[in-house]
Amino acid sequence: MTDYQLQALGSGERLDKFVAGQIKSLSRTRVQELIKSGDILVDGQKAKSSLKLEQLAKISVHVPALQPLSIEPENIPLAIVYEDQDVIVVNKPQGMVVHPSAGHPDHTLVNALLFHTRELAKSPEGFRPGIVHRIDKDTSGLLMIAKNAAARSSLEKQLAEKSNKRVYLAIVHGNFTEKTGTVDAPIGRNPYDRKQMAVVAGGKAAVTHFKVLEQFRGYSLIACQLETGRTHQIRVHLAYIGHPVAGDPLYGPRHTLPGHGQFLHAGVLGFKHPRTGKWCEFSVEPPAIFQTTLARLRKEAKQ
Repeated sequence: MTDYQLQALGSGERLDKFVAGQIKSLSRTRVQELIKSGDILVDGQKAKSSLKLEQLAKISVHVPALQPLSIEPENIPLAIVYEDQDVIVVNKPQGMVVHPSAGHPDHTLVNALLFHTRELAKSPEGFRPGIVHRIDKDTSGLLMIAKNAAARSSLEKQLAEKSNKRVYLAIVHGNFTEKTGTVDAPIGRNPYDRKQMAVVAGGKAAVTHFKVLEQFRGYSLIACQLETGRTHQIRVHLAYIGHPVAGDPLYGPRHTLPGHGQFLHAGVLGFKHPRTGKWCEFSVEPPAIFQTTLARLRKEAKQ
């Protein structure tokens, strides 16, 4: 456990935002949990996350040690694209959650990885060994997994420096007049729906580049390249410009293409190997439902 003593400077900033800004190891969500549990006090009193701080307010922060989750290995088939002593590149199927959480305690990619190998880099939280980045449950495609601390550090640094490569295929609603474009819009929690992210003032910087590959009747196939990696970034950005991902239950229209969630696939992944420095790049085809849907759209477009 760790304790901190902070002092507000009277900027009128929200309590949760101030603490998260002062203690970089705590996410805003984690700060809100600590406020709710009474582990963060203002002038010795419990407070709300939304409290606007007054000048010289004294804030005490108690961070209890996280209790590690018991994660059991599970014999779940893995589509491993590449593996060596440092990294694993896996093609995650649509419908699989990446790591355990309160709503998904098992049957995750991490459970499958632990059955495959015990050589996974430890994570600070304890529940996502080896995981460097995530893709949503109903997004398919490539993920890089770190097998040791040095590999994790290298891969995380590449993500932070935006030197790796992540290209997604998406079937989206509507047609485009332009062939390429960039969405540069900050993303944060939707203030009206906590289950969603949204483009909001004061959100974290987010940049998505896209290229139109094909156009059909009412739909388009595009390639998206991430410059940043915010939660639901592609889905939020495309909905923001009026082209939500087909099948997206959170950000798309109700009338959409039938499937098992959003038609979004992490098809290309590139990074410098953490040990050799050699550039590694991998690509995988989208799942069968994505390909059959594309074939149908192409056929309909010709009629």
